[in-house]
Amino acid sequence: MIREGEVRIPAGCAISGIFSRKGKRIGGEAIIDSIAVMHDRSNGLGGGFAGYGIYPQYKDSYAFHIFYDNLTAKAACEKFLEEHFDVENLSKIPTRKIPQITGEPLIWRYFVNPLHVKLVESQLDEKEFTARCVIKINTSIDGAYVFSSGKNMGVFKAVGYPEDVGRFYRLEEYEGYCWTAHGRYPTNTPGWWGGAHPFALLDYSVVHNGEISSYDANRRFIEMFGYKCTLLTDTEVITYMIDYLVRRKGLTLKEMADVIAAPFWAAIDQLPPKEREYYTYLRNTFASMLITGPFSILLGFEGGMMALNDRLKLRSMVVGEKGDMVYVASEECAIRAIQPILDRVWAPAGGEPVIFTLEGGRN
Repeated sequence: MIREGEVRIPAGCAISGIFSRKGKRIGGEAIIDSIAVMHDRSNGLGGGFAGYGIYPQYKDSYAFHIFYDNLTAKAACEKFLEEHFDVENLSKIPTRKIPQITGEPLIWRYFVNPLHVKLVESQLDEKEFTARCVIKINTSIDGAYVFSSGKNMGVFKAVGYPEDVGRFYRLEEYEGYCWTAHGRYPTNTPGWWGGAHPFALLDYSVVHNGEISSYDANRRFIEMFGYKCTLLTDTEVITYMIDYLVRRKGLTLKEMADVIAAPFWAAIDQLPPKEREYYTYLRNTFASMLITGPFSILLGFEGGMMALNDRLKLRSMVVGEKGDMVYVASEECAIRAIQPILDRVWAPAGGEPVIFTLEGGRN
């Protein structure tokens, strides 16, 4: 008979992140080595990475990474891109054949800038115009999926174990000041290339360990503002809510975290008057954006990285620091594998955002 404690229950999924506050460029092999330690937390149905600062030669252009099911979808998407953007460069994303990764779609990369005339006609700012174009492609061009669309950053994901995905995309050939990674263990959603993590829109990317029990309420609310959840995984909605709260509504990252991982009302009632007023306002104003269920997430963004647990801390997450370097992972062993000696290591409290930014701002 198998007894409790004799079988390891890893709580599914693995996340890892590396960030240099000084903007030091880190090779992609480091994040592969970190996530590989947590191999048993995923089941080969999804792995992925996000790197920031990896395209310095095109840092002012949006880097679109796109999956195509077929050449018809590619032709339709490229026609749309030519009508709305100035395409500076396009190419296949470099990969290497490995036996562990199969069934790959066509994977292309485009460095683009909105056409001035289209931007003026739209009466939108550059980011909103670009975000709407991404959503348009993903909802109206069958077989085309823009899975990365930020400046000087890129997402690389596939069906497979994360260390195999990293080798498939030749991540050792990239360098960036921030990397995040995910090993997937899907429980109630399909394992497919578009459904692997990270999920991204513009410069925001999210990797997530957990399950969103409030997904339907969150999705119905965010889709009222033009977002469309098309990738068949609950994590997708987190990315759109962050984009809505921070970019469109102007909340700080701390305020955004206090919306999606808000304290319980009983805890708010015990706070001093000013704090009670603050949390009451956020909970009432953004009631449909509270995320319930277990989660730990890593958010990558231009110039920084944020770690956040759900308010009950139902998923593990550890943070380590060494000099200007920051490491976050589901397990401490994933940090020690690439940085054995740390100045500080701790586990953030439930609902406590841990935010790191570049010294001196944008890189």
